[in-house]
Amino acid sequence: MLTSATMLDPRSLRERRDEIAESCRARHIDADVDAVITLHERASEIRTALNEANRQRNEHQKAGKRKLDGDEREAHTSEGRRLKEEVSSLEGQAREIEGEFEQALRGLPNLLHPDTPVGNEEDWKLVSTSGEPRDFDFEARDHLALANDLDLVDFENAARVAGQKFYYLKREAALLEIALQRFALDQILPSGFIPIVTPDVARPEVIEGLGFNPRGEESQIYTIADHDLCLIGTSEITLGGMYADKIFSEDELPLRLAGISHCFRTEAGAHGRESKGLYRVHQFTKIEMFVFCRPEESEAQHAELLALERQIFDALEIPYRVIDIASADLGAPAYRKFDLEAWMPGRGEAGSWGEITSTSNCTDFQARRLKIRFRREGEKKKNEFVHTLNGTAISNARAIVAILENHQQRDGSITIPKALVPYMGCDRIGPR
Repeated sequence: MLTSATMLDPRSLRERRDEIAESCRARHIDADVDAVITLHERASEIRTALNEANRQRNEHQKAGKRKLDGDEREAHTSEGRRLKEEVSSLEGQAREIEGEFEQALRGLPNLLHPDTPVGNEEDWKLVSTSGEPRDFDFEARDHLALANDLDLVDFENAARVAGQKFYYLKREAALLEIALQRFALDQILPSGFIPIVTPDVARPEVIEGLGFNPRGEESQIYTIADHDLCLIGTSEITLGGMYADKIFSEDELPLRLAGISHCFRTEAGAHGRESKGLYRVHQFTKIEMFVFCRPEESEAQHAELLALERQIFDALEIPYRVIDIASADLGAPAYRKFDLEAWMPGRGEAGSWGEITSTSNCTDFQARRLKIRFRREGEKKKNEFVHTLNGTAISNARAIVAILENHQQRDGSITIPKALVPYMGCDRIGPR
Protein backbone atom coordinates (compact mmCIF):
# COMPACT_ATOMS: atom_id res chain seq x y z
CA MET A 1 0.00 0.00 0.00
CA LEU A 2 1.29 3.46 -0.88
CA THR A 3 2.38 5.63 2.00
CA SER A 4 2.70 9.40 2.17
CA ALA A 5 6.14 10.54 1.15
CA THR A 6 8.07 13.61 0.09
CA MET A 7 9.57 14.44 -3.29
CA LEU A 8 12.73 16.42 -2.59
CA ASP A 9 14.77 15.57 0.50
CA PRO A 10 13.26 17.77 3.26
CA ARG A 11 16.60 17.85 5.07
CA SER A 12 18.24 19.58 2.10
CA LEU A 13 15.61 22.27 1.52
CA ARG A 14 17.46 25.12 3.20
CA GLU A 15 20.90 23.94 2.05
CA ARG A 16 19.75 23.74 -1.61
CA ARG A 17 17.24 26.58 -1.43
CA ASP A 18 18.70 28.59 -4.33
CA GLU A 19 19.01 25.51 -6.55
CA ILE A 20 15.36 24.56 -5.91
CA ALA A 21 14.18 28.13 -6.51
CA GLU A 22 16.09 28.24 -9.81
CA SER A 23 14.48 24.96 -10.91
CA CYS A 24 11.04 26.47 -10.21
CA ARG A 25 11.91 29.67 -12.06
CA ALA A 26 13.39 27.88 -15.06
CA ARG A 27 10.34 25.60 -15.33
CA HIS A 28 7.93 28.55 -14.94
CA ILE A 29 6.47 26.99 -11.78
CA ASP A 30 5.06 29.46 -9.28
CA ALA A 31 6.20 28.09 -5.91
CA ASP A 32 7.26 29.81 -2.69
CA VAL A 33 10.34 27.84 -1.66
CA ASP A 34 10.89 29.94 1.48
CA ALA A 35 7.34 29.21 2.64
CA VAL A 36 7.97 25.48 2.22
CA ILE A 37 11.19 25.76 4.24
CA THR A 38 9.34 27.66 7.00
CA LEU A 39 6.65 24.96 7.11
CA HIS A 40 9.29 22.26 7.38
CA GLU A 41 11.08 23.99 10.22
CA ARG A 42 7.80 24.60 12.04
CA ALA A 43 6.83 20.95 11.58
CA SER A 44 10.22 19.90 12.95
CA GLU A 45 9.80 22.13 16.01
CA ILE A 46 6.36 20.69 16.79
CA ARG A 47 7.61 17.13 16.25
CA THR A 48 10.48 17.81 18.67
CA ALA A 49 8.05 19.23 21.24
CA LEU A 50 5.79 16.20 20.79
CA ASN A 51 8.68 13.81 21.32
CA GLU A 52 9.65 15.65 24.51
CA ALA A 53 6.04 15.62 25.78
CA ASN A 54 5.82 11.88 25.11
CA ARG A 55 9.11 11.34 26.96
CA GLN A 56 7.80 13.25 29.98
CA ARG A 57 4.53 11.34 29.88
CA ASN A 58 6.33 7.99 29.79
CA GLU A 59 8.48 8.97 32.77
CA HIS A 60 5.36 10.18 34.57
CA GLN A 61 3.61 6.85 33.97
CA LYS A 62 6.64 4.94 35.27
CA ALA A 63 6.69 7.11 38.41
CA GLY A 64 3.03 6.26 39.01
CA LYS A 65 3.86 2.63 39.57
CA ARG A 66 5.37 3.31 43.00
CA LYS A 67 3.18 3.82 46.09
CA LEU A 68 1.79 7.34 46.43
CA ASP A 69 -0.06 8.95 49.35
CA GLY A 70 -3.32 10.86 48.82
CA ASP A 71 -1.88 14.27 47.99
CA GLU A 72 0.81 12.80 45.78
CA ARG A 73 -1.74 10.63 43.96
CA GLU A 74 -3.98 13.62 43.26
CA ALA A 75 -1.05 15.73 42.01
CA HIS A 76 0.17 12.81 39.90
CA THR A 77 -3.26 12.31 38.36
CA SER A 78 -3.57 16.01 37.60
CA GLU A 79 -0.14 16.09 35.98
CA GLY A 80 -1.03 12.99 33.98
CA ARG A 81 -4.13 14.67 32.59
CA ARG A 82 -2.10 17.77 31.67
CA LEU A 83 0.54 15.73 29.86
CA LYS A 84 -2.11 13.71 28.04
CA GLU A 85 -3.81 16.91 26.86
CA GLU A 86 -0.47 18.39 25.82
CA VAL A 87 0.43 15.30 23.81
CA SER A 88 -3.01 15.25 22.18
CA SER A 89 -2.75 18.94 21.28
CA LEU A 90 0.75 18.58 19.84
CA GLU A 91 -0.30 15.49 17.85
CA GLY A 92 -3.11 17.52 16.27
CA GLN A 93 -0.75 20.40 15.50
CA ALA A 94 1.81 17.99 14.04
CA ARG A 95 -0.78 16.36 11.75
CA GLU A 96 -1.98 19.73 10.53
CA ILE A 97 1.42 21.33 9.90
CA GLU A 98 2.90 18.16 8.40
CA GLY A 99 -0.10 17.91 6.06
CA GLU A 100 0.43 21.53 4.98
CA PHE A 101 4.14 20.88 4.48
CA GLU A 102 3.48 17.69 2.49
CA GLN A 103 1.07 19.53 0.20
CA ALA A 104 3.48 22.46 -0.27
CA LEU A 105 6.40 20.12 -0.94
CA ARG A 106 4.41 18.37 -3.67
CA GLY A 107 4.37 21.67 -5.53
CA LEU A 108 8.15 21.67 -5.91
CA PRO A 109 9.63 20.03 -9.03
CA ASN A 110 12.78 17.97 -9.29
CA LEU A 111 16.14 19.70 -9.54
CA LEU A 112 17.62 20.42 -12.98
CA HIS A 113 20.62 18.80 -14.61
CA PRO A 114 23.33 21.48 -15.00
CA ASP A 115 23.41 20.90 -18.79
CA THR A 116 19.65 21.25 -19.31
CA PRO A 117 19.03 24.27 -21.55
CA VAL A 118 17.12 26.98 -19.68
CA GLY A 119 14.20 28.41 -21.60
CA ASN A 120 10.82 27.77 -23.19
CA GLU A 121 9.61 24.89 -25.34
CA GLU A 122 11.46 26.19 -28.41
CA ASP A 123 14.77 26.62 -26.57
CA TRP A 124 15.83 22.96 -26.80
CA LYS A 125 19.43 22.12 -27.72
CA LEU A 126 20.32 19.91 -30.68
CA VAL A 127 22.37 16.90 -29.56
CA SER A 128 22.76 14.99 -32.83
CA THR A 129 21.01 13.84 -36.00
CA SER A 130 20.69 10.54 -37.85
CA GLY A 131 19.90 10.20 -41.53
CA GLU A 132 18.81 12.85 -43.97
CA PRO A 133 15.25 13.80 -44.91
CA ARG A 134 14.46 12.03 -48.16
CA ASP A 135 14.51 14.08 -51.36
CA PHE A 136 11.32 12.88 -53.06
CA ASP A 137 11.09 13.01 -56.86
CA PHE A 138 7.31 13.27 -56.51
CA GLU A 139 4.98 15.23 -54.23
CA ALA A 140 5.07 13.57 -50.83
CA ARG A 141 1.70 12.93 -49.17
CA ASP A 142 0.74 12.82 -45.51
CA HIS A 143 -0.06 9.59 -43.71
CA LEU A 144 -3.81 10.23 -43.75
CA ALA A 145 -3.96 10.41 -47.54
CA LEU A 146 -1.72 7.36 -47.87
CA ALA A 147 -3.69 5.33 -45.29
CA ASN A 148 -7.01 6.30 -46.87
CA ASP A 149 -5.98 5.11 -50.32
CA LEU A 150 -4.59 1.87 -48.92
CA ASP A 151 -7.61 1.33 -46.60
CA LEU A 152 -5.37 1.12 -43.51
CA VAL A 153 -7.09 3.42 -40.99
CA ASP A 154 -10.74 4.21 -40.27
CA PHE A 155 -11.36 7.36 -38.25
CA GLU A 156 -14.95 7.89 -39.38
CA ASN A 157 -16.44 4.68 -37.98
CA ALA A 158 -14.25 4.91 -34.88
CA ALA A 159 -15.67 8.37 -34.20
CA ARG A 160 -19.20 6.95 -34.28
CA VAL A 161 -18.24 4.13 -31.93
CA ALA A 162 -15.84 5.86 -29.52
CA GLY A 163 -15.57 9.54 -30.47
CA GLN A 164 -13.05 11.77 -32.20
CA LYS A 165 -9.34 10.90 -32.08
CA PHE A 166 -10.03 7.16 -31.86
CA TYR A 167 -9.34 4.93 -34.85
CA TYR A 168 -9.41 1.45 -36.35
CA LEU A 169 -6.19 0.03 -37.81
CA LYS A 170 -6.94 -2.28 -40.72
CA ARG A 171 -5.18 -4.74 -43.01
CA GLU A 172 -1.39 -4.28 -43.01
CA ALA A 173 -1.64 -1.42 -40.49
CA ALA A 174 -3.01 -3.91 -37.95
CA LEU A 175 -0.10 -6.23 -38.72
CA LEU A 176 2.29 -3.28 -38.45
CA GLU A 177 0.92 -2.52 -34.98
CA ILE A 178 1.77 -6.06 -33.84
CA ALA A 179 5.08 -6.19 -35.72
CA LEU A 180 6.37 -2.98 -34.13
CA GLN A 181 5.71 -4.30 -30.62
CA ARG A 182 7.63 -7.52 -31.18
CA PHE A 183 10.39 -5.76 -33.10
CA ALA A 184 10.94 -3.21 -30.30
CA LEU A 185 10.99 -5.94 -27.66
CA ASP A 186 13.59 -7.90 -29.64
CA GLN A 187 15.74 -4.76 -29.78
CA ILE A 188 15.74 -4.16 -26.02
CA LEU A 189 15.40 -7.59 -24.38
CA PRO A 190 19.08 -8.47 -25.02
CA SER A 191 19.95 -5.47 -22.80
CA GLY A 192 18.34 -7.13 -19.80
CA PHE A 193 14.79 -5.78 -19.95
CA ILE A 194 12.05 -7.98 -18.50
CA PRO A 195 8.84 -7.86 -20.60
CA ILE A 196 5.72 -7.05 -18.56
CA VAL A 197 2.15 -6.61 -19.77
CA THR A 198 0.78 -4.09 -17.30
CA PRO A 199 -2.75 -3.09 -16.29
CA ASP A 200 -4.20 -0.23 -18.32
CA VAL A 201 -5.61 1.35 -15.15
CA ALA A 202 -4.12 2.65 -11.90
CA ARG A 203 -5.27 4.25 -8.67
CA PRO A 204 -4.98 8.06 -8.43
CA GLU A 205 -2.45 7.85 -5.58
CA VAL A 206 -0.13 5.74 -7.78
CA ILE A 207 -0.44 8.28 -10.60
CA GLU A 208 0.33 11.11 -8.17
CA GLY A 209 3.25 9.10 -6.81
CA LEU A 210 4.85 9.08 -10.25
CA GLY A 211 4.43 12.86 -10.47
CA PHE A 212 1.38 13.02 -12.76
CA ASN A 213 -1.79 14.96 -12.03
CA PRO A 214 -4.88 12.72 -12.26
CA ARG A 215 -7.31 15.57 -11.56
CA GLY A 216 -8.02 19.16 -12.60
CA GLU A 217 -8.30 21.06 -15.86
CA GLU A 218 -4.64 20.51 -16.81
CA SER A 219 -4.82 16.74 -16.41
CA GLN A 220 -4.44 14.59 -19.53
CA ILE A 221 -5.75 11.53 -17.67
CA TYR A 222 -9.12 9.85 -18.04
CA THR A 223 -10.85 8.96 -14.77
CA ILE A 224 -13.34 6.09 -14.55
CA ALA A 225 -16.72 7.13 -13.17
CA ASP A 226 -17.79 5.46 -9.90
CA HIS A 227 -14.39 3.78 -9.52
CA ASP A 228 -11.21 4.85 -7.79
CA LEU A 229 -9.28 4.19 -11.00
CA CYS A 230 -7.84 6.08 -13.97
CA LEU A 231 -6.73 4.99 -17.43
CA ILE A 232 -2.95 5.24 -17.66
CA GLY A 233 -1.23 7.62 -20.06
CA THR A 234 1.95 5.51 -20.00
CA SER A 235 3.06 2.26 -18.38
CA GLU A 236 5.68 4.33 -16.56
CA ILE A 237 2.85 4.68 -14.02
CA THR A 238 2.15 0.97 -13.59
CA LEU A 239 5.81 -0.07 -13.72
CA GLY A 240 6.85 2.49 -11.10
CA GLY A 241 3.86 1.72 -8.91
CA MET A 242 4.63 -1.99 -9.10
CA TYR A 243 7.44 -1.58 -6.56
CA ALA A 244 5.99 1.08 -4.23
CA ASP A 245 7.28 0.59 -0.64
CA LYS A 246 9.88 -1.89 -1.92
CA ILE A 247 13.41 -2.19 -0.52
CA PHE A 248 15.69 -3.82 -3.11
CA SER A 249 18.93 -5.52 -2.28
CA GLU A 250 21.83 -3.79 -4.01
CA ASP A 251 22.53 -6.80 -6.22
CA GLU A 252 18.98 -6.60 -7.66
CA LEU A 253 19.87 -3.31 -9.33
CA PRO A 254 19.70 -2.12 -12.00
CA LEU A 255 16.24 -3.57 -12.64
CA ARG A 256 15.08 -3.00 -16.22
CA LEU A 257 11.45 -3.47 -17.21
CA ALA A 258 9.75 -3.32 -20.61
CA GLY A 259 6.11 -2.33 -20.16
CA ILE A 260 3.58 -3.33 -22.81
CA SER A 261 0.32 -1.41 -22.52
CA HIS A 262 -2.33 0.70 -24.12
CA CYS A 263 -2.04 4.38 -23.26
CA PHE A 264 -4.92 6.83 -22.95
CA ARG A 265 -4.68 10.62 -23.05
CA THR A 266 -7.42 13.23 -23.21
CA GLU A 267 -5.16 15.53 -25.29
CA ALA A 268 -7.22 18.48 -24.08
CA GLY A 269 -6.53 21.53 -26.20
CA ALA A 270 -4.41 19.58 -28.70
CA HIS A 271 -5.75 20.70 -32.06
CA GLY A 272 -4.40 21.95 -35.35
CA ARG A 273 -2.91 20.67 -38.56
CA GLU A 274 0.20 19.18 -36.96
CA SER A 275 -1.91 17.16 -34.49
CA LYS A 276 -4.08 15.52 -37.13
CA GLY A 277 -4.51 11.86 -37.88
CA LEU A 278 -2.48 9.34 -35.88
CA TYR A 279 0.01 11.86 -34.56
CA ARG A 280 -2.10 12.87 -31.55
CA VAL A 281 -4.79 10.38 -30.52
CA HIS A 282 -6.66 9.34 -27.39
CA GLN A 283 -5.42 5.71 -27.38
CA PHE A 284 -2.25 4.04 -28.60
CA THR A 285 0.01 1.09 -27.84
CA LYS A 286 3.46 1.65 -26.42
CA ILE A 287 6.51 -0.31 -25.28
CA GLU A 288 8.01 1.63 -22.37
CA MET A 289 11.46 1.09 -20.85
CA PHE A 290 11.69 1.68 -17.11
CA VAL A 291 14.77 1.40 -14.89
CA PHE A 292 15.38 1.28 -11.15
CA CYS A 293 19.06 1.82 -10.34
CA ARG A 294 21.57 3.12 -7.81
CA PRO A 295 22.03 6.92 -7.84
CA GLU A 296 25.55 6.76 -9.22
CA GLU A 297 24.33 4.74 -12.23
CA SER A 298 21.45 6.90 -13.42
CA GLU A 299 23.31 9.13 -15.89
CA ALA A 300 24.85 6.10 -17.59
CA GLN A 301 21.47 4.36 -17.64
CA HIS A 302 19.95 7.46 -19.24
CA ALA A 303 22.56 7.37 -22.00
CA GLU A 304 21.80 3.68 -22.61
CA LEU A 305 18.04 4.30 -22.89
CA LEU A 306 18.72 7.01 -25.47
CA ALA A 307 21.07 4.69 -27.37
CA LEU A 308 18.37 1.98 -27.50
CA GLU A 309 15.79 4.45 -28.82
CA ARG A 310 18.24 5.51 -31.52
CA GLN A 311 19.01 1.87 -32.37
CA ILE A 312 15.31 1.17 -32.96
CA PHE A 313 14.71 4.12 -35.28
CA ASP A 314 17.99 3.65 -37.12
CA ALA A 315 16.79 0.11 -37.90
CA LEU A 316 13.43 1.49 -39.07
CA GLU A 317 15.34 3.80 -41.47
CA ILE A 318 13.66 6.93 -40.13
CA PRO A 319 15.61 10.24 -40.20
CA TYR A 320 15.55 11.86 -36.76
CA ARG A 321 17.21 14.38 -34.51
CA VAL A 322 17.97 14.14 -30.80
CA ILE A 323 17.14 17.19 -28.71
CA ASP A 324 17.89 18.10 -25.09
CA ILE A 325 14.56 19.42 -23.77
CA ALA A 326 14.51 22.94 -22.30
CA SER A 327 13.63 23.54 -18.65
CA ALA A 328 10.14 25.01 -19.12
CA ASP A 329 9.13 21.99 -21.23
CA LEU A 330 10.09 19.42 -18.59
CA GLY A 331 7.54 17.68 -16.42
CA ALA A 332 7.99 18.04 -12.66
CA PRO A 333 9.68 14.60 -12.18
CA ALA A 334 12.32 14.99 -14.91
CA TYR A 335 15.88 15.97 -14.02
CA ARG A 336 16.81 15.79 -17.70
CA LYS A 337 14.96 14.67 -20.82
CA PHE A 338 15.92 13.83 -24.40
CA ASP A 339 13.45 13.53 -27.29
CA LEU A 340 13.83 11.84 -30.64
CA GLU A 341 12.02 13.84 -33.33
CA ALA A 342 11.44 12.10 -36.64
CA TRP A 343 11.30 13.87 -39.97
CA MET A 344 7.71 13.56 -41.19
CA PRO A 345 7.34 14.64 -44.86
CA GLY A 346 3.57 15.11 -44.59
CA ARG A 347 3.66 17.18 -41.40
CA GLY A 348 2.90 20.89 -41.74
CA GLU A 349 3.13 22.61 -45.10
CA ALA A 350 6.39 21.11 -46.34
CA GLY A 351 7.34 18.49 -43.76
CA SER A 352 8.70 19.02 -40.27
CA TRP A 353 9.98 17.24 -37.18
CA GLY A 354 7.65 15.44 -34.77
CA GLU A 355 8.36 13.77 -31.42
CA ILE A 356 8.46 9.96 -31.56
CA THR A 357 10.22 9.03 -28.30
CA SER A 358 11.40 10.60 -25.07
CA THR A 359 13.61 9.44 -22.24
CA SER A 360 13.86 11.03 -18.78
CA ASN A 361 16.08 10.66 -15.76
CA CYS A 362 13.85 11.32 -12.74
CA THR A 363 16.63 10.72 -10.16
CA ASP A 364 15.04 9.99 -6.74
CA PHE A 365 11.99 12.24 -7.26
CA GLN A 366 9.50 9.42 -7.93
CA ALA A 367 11.22 6.99 -5.57
CA ARG A 368 10.74 9.35 -2.61
CA ARG A 369 7.04 9.65 -3.33
CA LEU A 370 6.66 5.88 -3.71
CA LYS A 371 9.14 4.90 -0.95
CA ILE A 372 11.27 2.75 -3.28
CA ARG A 373 14.68 2.12 -1.75
CA PHE A 374 17.63 -0.26 -1.80
CA ARG A 375 19.95 -1.53 0.91
CA ARG A 376 23.50 -0.37 0.32
CA GLU A 377 26.04 -3.14 1.02
CA GLY A 378 29.23 -2.54 2.97
CA GLU A 379 30.25 -1.96 6.56
CA LYS A 380 27.41 0.46 7.21
CA LYS A 381 24.38 -1.07 5.58
CA LYS A 382 21.75 1.58 5.02
CA ASN A 383 18.66 2.17 2.92
CA GLU A 384 18.82 4.73 0.11
CA PHE A 385 16.31 5.86 -2.48
CA VAL A 386 16.73 4.37 -5.94
CA HIS A 387 16.80 6.47 -9.09
CA THR A 388 14.12 5.88 -11.73
CA LEU A 389 14.32 6.43 -15.48
CA ASN A 390 11.93 5.92 -18.37
CA GLY A 391 12.18 5.84 -22.13
CA THR A 392 9.93 5.08 -25.10
CA ALA A 393 11.01 2.00 -27.03
CA ILE A 394 8.15 2.44 -29.49
CA SER A 395 4.96 4.48 -29.52
CA ASN A 396 3.06 2.73 -32.27
CA ALA A 397 0.77 5.43 -33.63
CA ARG A 398 3.58 7.92 -34.24
CA ALA A 399 5.93 5.21 -35.48
CA ILE A 400 3.31 4.25 -38.07
CA VAL A 401 3.06 7.91 -39.16
CA ALA A 402 6.83 8.06 -39.64
CA ILE A 403 6.99 4.75 -41.54
CA LEU A 404 4.12 5.55 -43.91
CA GLU A 405 5.40 9.02 -44.77
CA ASN A 406 9.11 8.26 -45.04
CA HIS A 407 8.73 4.99 -46.95
CA GLN A 408 5.98 6.04 -49.39
CA GLN A 409 6.49 5.40 -53.10
CA ARG A 410 5.36 7.21 -56.25
CA ASP A 411 2.62 4.60 -56.91
CA GLY A 412 1.12 5.14 -53.42
CA SER A 413 2.59 1.97 -51.94
CA ILE A 414 4.68 1.79 -48.76
CA THR A 415 7.91 -0.19 -48.58
CA ILE A 416 8.51 -1.98 -45.29
CA PRO A 417 11.89 -1.29 -43.60
CA LYS A 418 14.12 -4.36 -43.99
CA ALA A 419 14.30 -4.87 -40.21
CA LEU A 420 10.49 -5.22 -40.08
CA VAL A 421 10.03 -7.56 -43.03
CA PRO A 422 10.43 -10.78 -40.97
CA TYR A 423 7.75 -9.52 -38.56
CA MET A 424 5.36 -8.38 -41.29
CA GLY A 425 5.74 -11.28 -43.69
CA CYS A 426 5.83 -8.83 -46.61
CA ASP A 427 8.10 -6.07 -47.90
CA ARG A 428 5.44 -3.70 -49.23
CA ILE A 429 1.94 -2.39 -48.59
CA GLY A 430 -0.07 -1.87 -51.78
CA PRO A 431 -0.62 -0.35 -54.17
CA ARG A 432 -4.34 -1.07 -54.37
